[in-house]
Amino acid sequence: MKVVILAGGIGTRISEESHLKPKPMIEIGDRPMLWHIMKIYSHYGFNEFIICLGYKGNVIKEYFINYLIYESDVTFNFKNGKEIFTHQHYAEKWTVTLVDTGYATATGGRVKRIQKYVGNEPFLLTYGDGVSDININELIKFHRSHGKCVTVTAAQPLGRFGALDISEVGEVKGFKEKPRGDNSWINGGFFVMEPEVFDYLSEDSVNLELDPLQRISADQQFMAYRHCGFWQPMDMMRDKALLEELWKTGNAPWKVWD
Repeated sequence: MKVVILAGGIGTRISEESHLKPKPMIEIGDRPMLWHIMKIYSHYGFNEFIICLGYKGNVIKEYFINYLIYESDVTFNFKNGKEIFTHQHYAEKWTVTLVDTGYATATGGRVKRIQKYVGNEPFLLTYGDGVSDININELIKFHRSHGKCVTVTAAQPLGRFGALDISEVGEVKGFKEKPRGDNSWINGGFFVMEPEVFDYLSEDSVNLELDPLQRISADQQFMAYRHCGFWQPMDMMRDKALLEELWKTGNAPWKVWD
């Protein structure tokens, strides 16, 4: 299966960094968030990526153009017309297709634009700003078991608020400090989609999460894979700080690769 990553949004809620680069290129440790996501999929044997570009897409293109140099010791020989030699480099198994899907295109429009690169086969899709310790193989196994058009990963992020159990007369019967997901499930990305999903997508302005997925749900073709493990987006600077701390201390649950 090919892996499609949505990487074209502006990232206004983390504008402290996204004014310089697209959100998937904001670094956790010394690596872009996009790299972390690709390493998760690669760990499970999925190495063919289609990345949907938009806002500051050239930053992502330049990263992959120079990826080998970034990952290697390099010698520049200026005597012979600037020859470049790389040393002790590690080559990823990746094939990466970078597609300009438009600056202002909505998520559904971006997916529609990469249809020709996916072809008539199932594919994986996620956002360029969230990491998880999800088992991709188990996700796919679940998707194949029900035979529907779309599977979304339902996640429970770290809670932000304490939860009260209140009786009808107002008595507090119990208190739970910051339950995961604040006792709710959310769209965690990490989709599996059949090619029929493209039939629900039309113009660039279509938001995948609104009309298309609602119609797929109404057609009883939408299933959720409950992931009870780690999942964390990078929406704001406090999210980045959390991910940075986990990575720096060697406690990053999403680092499933060696």
